[in-house]
Amino acid sequence: MKILFIAPYPFDEAPSQRFRFEQYFKILEENSIEYDFKPFLDQNAWRILYKSGNIIKKVGGILRGFNKRLALIFRARKYKFIFIHREATPLGPPFIEWILAKFLRKKIIYDFDDAIWLSNTSSSNKIASSLKNHQKVLKICKWSYRISVGNSYLKEFALQFNDNVILNPTTIDTEQLHNKSLVKGTKKDQVFRIGWTGTHSTLKYIEPIFPVLDDLIKKSEFKFVIISNQPPNIKRPYIEFIPWSKETEITDLAKFDIGLMPLEDDIWARGKCGFKALQYMALEIPALVSPVGVNSKIVDHGMNGFICDTPEQWHDNIKVLMANSDARKRMGVAGREKIIDEYSVLSNKQNFLDLFN
Repeated sequence: MKILFIAPYPFDEAPSQRFRFEQYFKILEENSIEYDFKPFLDQNAWRILYKSGNIIKKVGGILRGFNKRLALIFRARKYKFIFIHREATPLGPPFIEWILAKFLRKKIIYDFDDAIWLSNTSSSNKIASSLKNHQKVLKICKWSYRISVGNSYLKEFALQFNDNVILNPTTIDTEQLHNKSLVKGTKKDQVFRIGWTGTHSTLKYIEPIFPVLDDLIKKSEFKFVIISNQPPNIKRPYIEFIPWSKETEITDLAKFDIGLMPLEDDIWARGKCGFKALQYMALEIPALVSPVGVNSKIVDHGMNGFICDTPEQWHDNIKVLMANSDARKRMGVAGREKIIDEYSVLSNKQNFLDLFN
């Protein structure tokens, strides 16, 4: 059996790809399953994708991607399954998916971990968003042999168009990556660190937390650590910004004393797969989350973290954990145990392999 993986970004660069399927490649090899990985963007285009300017180079990268996709059509016959993460091309209609499914009759495994059928426009992607065809998700769902989704909200959507939908949660490599025993270096000071990590497009979700932090800082010293690919627009003396780096990500996260995942309760956020909480908990960091989407399933309130729905709840639960190191340790251990049992590569291995039968 040979599988073709089609994805938007280069290998080992984008979190959604790394934690949805790339970390299972070794398991495929161990099961004598051959595969090829074909991204739309090459490394040159990826490096400048979110940087201002470079319009000509970006257009060139997009055109190269379309040329690669057209060439791929002629080589698709040799694959038993074609695994498509999110979309074959970022712009325009699903013509590649149509050719693969309808003309070549290939078995498509369609994978997504966000509500990608919705428009999610920000200041940084206005032009690209206007060229996207969000409704193509519905068509690809109909054409697919099987659909792989990250949570029950996404599953309910996909079931409208296809009966063969598998809940394939976003998972953590708790052995070789998110493992505190492998972290090199420890905190060099005793400063309490409240942490958050995410891409620039999700920085908006932490803005409502700042009034809570502004009040807490009056009584206790702490740093609010933000790990992202871009710094936040909001400025506070207690903010510590760390540029996201694949090489230092785990070490940087492991310095958190608690981790936050606030969300707005909207249809886009309900499609998220709780990845921040998964990362925190796998590293034995208590997670404080909004009760949106899958968050309430991942975090068990009072056992491995807290579910916070109001500013008062955010304030009080952060305060409790700041004052009680024993509670932080107990919740951290319980959180890691849950991730290993329910959201790890090991626990989900057979579920992933079953996609290809």
